[in-house]
Amino acid sequence: MTPGVEEISGAPEVVTCGEAMLLLLAEPGVPLARARRFTGSVAGAESNVAIGLARLGHSVRWIGSVGADPAGDTVLSTMRAEGVDTSRVTVHPTAPTGLLLRDSHATRGIDVQYHRAGSAASTLAPESVHAPLSSGTRLLHLTGITAMLSDSTHRLTRYLIDAARDRGVMISFDPNVRHKLGTPDRWRAVVGPLLTRADLVLAGADELELLTGQDAERAVHTLRDGGVDGVVVKYPDKSAVLTNAAGTRTQPAFPVSVTDPVGAGDAFAAGLLSALLRGVPPGRALAEAATVAALVVQSTTDIDGLPTPAQRDRAFAHLVDHAESVHR
Repeated sequence: MTPGVEEISGAPEVVTCGEAMLLLLAEPGVPLARARRFTGSVAGAESNVAIGLARLGHSVRWIGSVGADPAGDTVLSTMRAEGVDTSRVTVHPTAPTGLLLRDSHATRGIDVQYHRAGSAASTLAPESVHAPLSSGTRLLHLTGITAMLSDSTHRLTRYLIDAARDRGVMISFDPNVRHKLGTPDRWRAVVGPLLTRADLVLAGADELELLTGQDAERAVHTLRDGGVDGVVVKYPDKSAVLTNAAGTRTQPAFPVSVTDPVGAGDAFAAGLLSALLRGVPPGRALAEAATVAALVVQSTTDIDGLPTPAQRDRAFAHLVDHAESVHR
């Protein structure tokens, strides 16, 4: 058996790994410094994608670590309630669960404060995760955030990529650049080399430029020449362009009323990955991804708007086919 892989019945179709944090979200429209009332939720790039895929009907394992504290209890209960496999999550006896505070607004800049230094997730390492992949796992989804948390999480990210490649498991990678985690040079050194290890890269145009030193169009060609099967570039106008062996396709964002834009990228990733896992053609897959993102930006937290398949399909029919929007 391949190291890091175990044979179990009911193996997860998808595996993700990263930090899930307790989210304290300020009342809508109120700047963080003035907020007095907060809504509790869970946030984290990989956990958002895990919940998104689970709601869309996929079996998902999330690998992470939380503290032995109420915030960790909230993270675990939320993930389990969504049907996400938490069997590879560790509870650290002394390190705390990460905390994220932010405000919520449709148009102005959003203030985000991370309290994740020394968190339980930053202690994750290859030796602390037993058999992360299972026979039957089809997809490993990772982001650059995990690699940037600590030296040990960087090693874990590379370990997971190696295990997936040895097993023939598809790897999707979203750099998800967070400038508060490191300098541009540090992001280039740690995350830049990981791009070419993936089968599918989902990145903003600015992220590709930062990580490769090339404009987005040239970076796509470089990644494809380096062995990446498909690259999705997300542009400032919220359009997305997928380039793979079948050609290039563009998907504009759907015109919806935005309540809170945070979480749109993770929602897009969940929608796209679900479509690809189901064998949906690329053009339809991009449209489904944009649909899931459009649903998420119409609610406040990162996960409240994530749809079920029926909700996705109903929204798709309205946004793409202009069907009746009211479900009676």
